[in-house]
Amino acid sequence: MWDFSMGTAFGVMRKTAPFLLFRIVVYFGIAVAYVLVTGTGAGIGYGVGGFGDDDFQASTTVWGGLIGFGATAGVLYLMREYLLYVVKAGHIAVMVEILDGRELPDGQGQIAYARNIVTERFGEASVLFGIDQLIKGVVRAITGLIQGLLSIIPIPGLNKIMSLVRAYLKLAVGLVDEVILAHGLRTKSENPYASAKEALVLYGQNAKPMLKNAAWLTLFTWGLSIVVFLFMLAPAAAVVYIMPGTWSAGGMVFALLFAWAVKVAVIEPFAIACLLQAFFQVTAGQEPNPEWEAKLETASAKFKFLGEKAVTWAGGGRDSPTT
Repeated sequence: MWDFSMGTAFGVMRKTAPFLLFRIVVYFGIAVAYVLVTGTGAGIGYGVGGFGDDDFQASTTVWGGLIGFGATAGVLYLMREYLLYVVKAGHIAVMVEILDGRELPDGQGQIAYARNIVTERFGEASVLFGIDQLIKGVVRAITGLIQGLLSIIPIPGLNKIMSLVRAYLKLAVGLVDEVILAHGLRTKSENPYASAKEALVLYGQNAKPMLKNAAWLTLFTWGLSIVVFLFMLAPAAAVVYIMPGTWSAGGMVFALLFAWAVKVAVIEPFAIACLLQAFFQVTAGQEPNPEWEAKLETASAKFKFLGEKAVTWAGGGRDSPTT
């Protein structure tokens, strides 16, 4: 049915508990920051609105909350490279070590150990971030090739089916970029561009089994996320109740925020642990297929660019990519 063991994935989660706790602190800290800054903005707006009538006060309260929410989003946008470099890539690094049977240090030492691995492979955060963006672009090209193959099948009503397929593929490939990065960490390649290119070809030539595994994990991930969201509605509504003024959409927004925090801090790492097993098992002993490499060269300018960067890579993070 699938090419991974949930028991093994739970074991990986248990052994990387320090990193899991680190993720929980980071992502729940982000959710709390959204709530606090949004609430502060709404409070300031409510105070300013006191100089006008009720409609003016309601308007300034909403605008204050939106400005606070937007300010937090802006700060997180600036932190996106750090989150990928330290949190996501670091956790992937220790997962790879465990799946390959190596021992890890406990406590905070595990986080420092992971950061050293990531630094050795990718150098600066900007290099990893640039490669990650290239990978996402190529993965979209691979799913586009699959959609193209399906679209030429003469089946009545296929257009409606394809709209559902496209929606599914967008969800299913959400974590693939992290699996591709894991290949470079596992092979200990000194050229991160070359290892990413190789992993993308391997993924392309094994797209069918990988998407099958991703289908099950997508159902699990989003199903559990919806359940978490429903549980979060009550405490989120309580937060909105103590905020000044009325903001009917606040409860929904905060529930989504905390559900997102649970998803990226706990649920996604489990899904990644499963996908890593599937990718390592499906691609075991394989070499990149030149035909698939040629297809990707034609279908994706970013894949071609990745190959060019692989040739010119000087190492040590000195050759930062332009995406």
